[in-house]
Amino acid sequence: MSTVVLVGAQWGDEGKGKITDFLAEKADYIVRYQGGSNAGHTVVVGNEKFQLHLVPSGILYPDKVSVIGNGVALDPVILLKEIDDLSSRGIDVKNLKISSRAHIVMPYHKKLDSLQENGGRRIGTTRRGIGPLYADKISRTGFRVIDLLDKDLFPERLKAIVEEKNCILEKIYGSTAFVYEELLDEFRYYAERLRPMVTDTSLLVNQAIDAGKKVLFEGAQGTLLDIDHGTYPYVTSSHPVSGGACVGAGVGPTKINRVVGVVKAYTTRVGEGPFPTELFNETGDLIRQRGDEYGTTTGRPRRCGWLDAVILRYAARINGLTDIAITKLDVLDTFEKVKICTAYRYRGQIIREFPESLEVLRECEPIYIEMDGWQQDIAGITRFEDLPLKAREYVNKMVELCGVNHCLLAVGPGRSQTMVTRDVFAPA
Repeated sequence: MSTVVLVGAQWGDEGKGKITDFLAEKADYIVRYQGGSNAGHTVVVGNEKFQLHLVPSGILYPDKVSVIGNGVALDPVILLKEIDDLSSRGIDVKNLKISSRAHIVMPYHKKLDSLQENGGRRIGTTRRGIGPLYADKISRTGFRVIDLLDKDLFPERLKAIVEEKNCILEKIYGSTAFVYEELLDEFRYYAERLRPMVTDTSLLVNQAIDAGKKVLFEGAQGTLLDIDHGTYPYVTSSHPVSGGACVGAGVGPTKINRVVGVVKAYTTRVGEGPFPTELFNETGDLIRQRGDEYGTTTGRPRRCGWLDAVILRYAARINGLTDIAITKLDVLDTFEKVKICTAYRYRGQIIREFPESLEVLRECEPIYIEMDGWQQDIAGITRFEDLPLKAREYVNKMVELCGVNHCLLAVGPGRSQTMVTRDVFAPA
């Protein structure tokens, strides 16, 4: 049994798509376990760039099985568009499997998301309907894929739910209502297109694990966007942390071997909320420019800052990290000095652990250590020991501060620009 959970160890956008694609070469199954089209993964293969939102990054390997788990918020409009786009580019999608228990994003979810964002309580969502979908899931008024495929049950339930949502849209928000018949026709079409790919993915994945297959669990977003453990309320509506893989894929925790945290060599975030190491100067602008820090889903410029080791220690604890995969080290190539936040100063006190209170976090000032930069192009280096001494010292300081060793190190977007320092699929 060889299973690896891949999680974001910051606020998302750490480069999980690239790392998933890289590790997928050795995996047999790649399983997306949570989130929805509000998260995007960019994968570069040769001269081609693939931007994926729902299809697991492993789809680019035709001999692998790619799985959309029950914890995913599945938008059939976006999923089918991705499938059609991949097919038009010569990518075989016959091994894509969809959980019958995954919940469906409906048009009214997206409209409600947008209306709520336009109100007085702005969270900074992507307006893809993810929050309202998970709200319906918890209130037990959502639609699962298996419900969508039921030709007798779905029309009856849809009619009742549309009446309820239209009442909210018209009377609370003063917005236009949905036409039941139009929605029914639209989703009947989606049902028939999705039907051949739908299965009990929990059974499928567990059988693969029991058969000794290598399984990679792929999360979206990052630890600090977790609904329980993130910077609430500026979070997503699901569990990007490693524990979410068990729930979102239907496997027991005893079947997980390793947990890899993907860590950017600096820190970014999208959306609202406090960000202690955020830079509002030319340095932050240069990081954004060199790192191409713009959202895959929205195109929004990401907020950029120095690496925050307080966050990394927190992510290591919450996820039980066994390894870290470091991305975008090359972005820091040109800097004469680089900084790492090792603790916070809050009202005269030094805080070394990530605070529970968002109000405390707002007032935290980063305490930095400063290190010499390497000021050398490292994009073509393929072995860790060949990196400039100052770059190795920076990476080693990251490891020291978070207490977790590295397994991969990326110095560019391509597959060939990834160094393996430990095989995560080898026996623990």
